[in-house]
Amino acid sequence: MVVTTIYVSRHGFRGTWSLNPATGVYTSNIDSPTGIAGDPPLVAYGVQQSQQLADALTSISPPIAQIYSSPFYRCLQTIQPTAEKLGLEIRADNGLGEWFGRAPFSHPQPAQHSVLTDLFPTLAQNYVPSCVPSQFGESISELHARCEITLSNIISHADAESGADPIAILICTHAAALIAIGRVLTGCLPSELDEEDFYTYTAGITKFERKHQTSEEYEKKVVSALDVKTPSSSIYQKIGKGVVGNWNCVSNCDCTHLSGGGERGWHFSGDESFTNPLEGAKL
Repeated sequence: MVVTTIYVSRHGFRGTWSLNPATGVYTSNIDSPTGIAGDPPLVAYGVQQSQQLADALTSISPPIAQIYSSPFYRCLQTIQPTAEKLGLEIRADNGLGEWFGRAPFSHPQPAQHSVLTDLFPTLAQNYVPSCVPSQFGESISELHARCEITLSNIISHADAESGADPIAILICTHAAALIAIGRVLTGCLPSELDEEDFYTYTAGITKFERKHQTSEEYEKKVVSALDVKTPSSSIYQKIGKGVVGNWNCVSNCDCTHLSGGGERGWHFSGDESFTNPLEGAKL
């Protein structure tokens, strides 16, 4: 069988950061255990959200068999309680990481795996990330292409490991990536990329179910349904099979498990490029 269900959650309430676009220097209002500015931990309310999320995810149906996460601290911290309760490892994938607009300076990068394993004992040791986004940021189209590559890799590997039984997987990521993931899986790309189609409330649960197709129909779904312009970088040249448009969104950011309901939604507002150093940061 194959993966039949994908749950996607955004990290909980986090600390904030600021950026001086003239210098490219990030500063955070809360020190991160990774020592990286722009990689903040959850605030106390976000920790509470992560625990409420874990209560919901450990009793959800179908049950979760594998967990994938952005390697940024706030995502791993959000999903750690769920991993502990389910007795599952977390596969950290850079392809699920934060989106930053293009810039002439380097954006924050996640901590090295050796640092993260000391902080999160459930982190998988030998998982190889699907791709690594440019440290100089991406356009929205490049983000969508990156998420397609990542989902193709995650789904194909999970399919291969699922054995005879259908399984569900969990992804913890960021607001921009969550929107791109929804568009990739459903194949629904709005004419205006800043349209609010997939909700991104902190610690919500979005659920996707795989469409029922014959194996022949599945193998024919090779060409991407997303009309994106991909850069020359090799990580964007791989096209996934059976990913784009092969899923239905059956629950769009359910927050009924959270005491505060849906909070801190976000949607695209242009490419958020920093190519002009006089432009203000939009965080």
